[in-house]
Amino acid sequence: MPVGGHGPKHLFFTSSGKTCVIDSTGQNVHELEVSAPGQMTWQPAGFLEDGRVLLLSMEARRDGPGRPFDEYYHQTPTHVWAYDLDRKSLQELATRDRLAPFYAPQLVLQGGRILMQVIRTRPGQTFNMRLDGSDAREFTGPDEGLPYGYSLSPDGQRVAFHLASREGYQIWTCDTRGGNRVKVAAQPGHLYFGPSWSPDGQWLVFQDCHAPVDPGHDWSDVCVCRPDGTGFRMLTEGQSMWFAATYGTASHRGGGSNVPVWTQDGHILVPLRIPGSRVPWEYQSQRPDTDHFNRDFKPDQARGGTAIARIDPQTGSIVFLTPRAEGVWDFRCTESPDGHRIAFCRAETGGVPRLWMMDRKGRHSREIHAGIGPGGLDHPRWLPRKPASSQSGYR
Repeated sequence: MPVGGHGPKHLFFTSSGKTCVIDSTGQNVHELEVSAPGQMTWQPAGFLEDGRVLLLSMEARRDGPGRPFDEYYHQTPTHVWAYDLDRKSLQELATRDRLAPFYAPQLVLQGGRILMQVIRTRPGQTFNMRLDGSDAREFTGPDEGLPYGYSLSPDGQRVAFHLASREGYQIWTCDTRGGNRVKVAAQPGHLYFGPSWSPDGQWLVFQDCHAPVDPGHDWSDVCVCRPDGTGFRMLTEGQSMWFAATYGTASHRGGGSNVPVWTQDGHILVPLRIPGSRVPWEYQSQRPDTDHFNRDFKPDQARGGTAIARIDPQTGSIVFLTPRAEGVWDFRCTESPDGHRIAFCRAETGGVPRLWMMDRKGRHSREIHAGIGPGGLDHPRWLPRKPASSQSGYR
């Protein structure tokens, strides 16, 4: 039976450089059947309005070995594709009027348009363009900094994003053309990151990392505020959220930023640490970053762990859905479109992550897949369903 007919029951994950589809029982696992000449890696980047999967592929990397990541990664040519899960057909997008070798899709907009990160010169900028790449219009300017972490409001009219600039990481909102901007959160010494709209569109959640004392961005706190910057509140304290997830063995390592996620009923899911926790991959701030990881494996220094928690943004109450267990690191939680299940990754200290599933209250937790290679798996993401006509949220 076609995968497309089971959107709410299936999810993606990445493993050993492959994108895989799996059902919620852990059965029927298969790799996405995609290939094109000269493309070395593939990764999902969202979904188009017609249900096709948005994919990003990269040619052979230009930034290694030994070359500083931030100086060379954007010289790698990338390609953007639409993939039909049922027909297994692949169509390249954004080929017209190409502006630079490096394109990275950021956000699918209504009406057949997309926000695309384009890096001609550092730090790059974002353009609002048609899916074929034509009619590219500047969404951000070339000298503002690097905008990313985009989120579209439920009504499709406003965009939230963080901007990495000389003044630090800031949270902004604007319309889909980049106009009518509002600076939501900005403060020296604070790295604000990963905004996301509540289901009712009335609030944003994002995180606050104290970057000057945490250059590896291991930890952060969870914040909410309204899209106009009013009503700012801290929901956690003590830099308790696991921000820069790092995991793996000495030979199979990985990572990527965790972000807070909304549930259908307007709560927030986050990975929170056991007090005093310390990751086994130690960030090395004294040396140049040549691999966008820049860490040494020190499992003997590690302690603690993280657990998935549900936060009520109205009261600030926190309920842990997974156990706070020494040496266990739960992260990358994502709620199913019907709100009944939560998928997440679990890694032991010095180990690779596996895919776990539980119900929305944290019950019936079980491992459902270990990945297709020795590196485990990461980045689970549910296939979407059509949005509900009405949604509740934090009011």
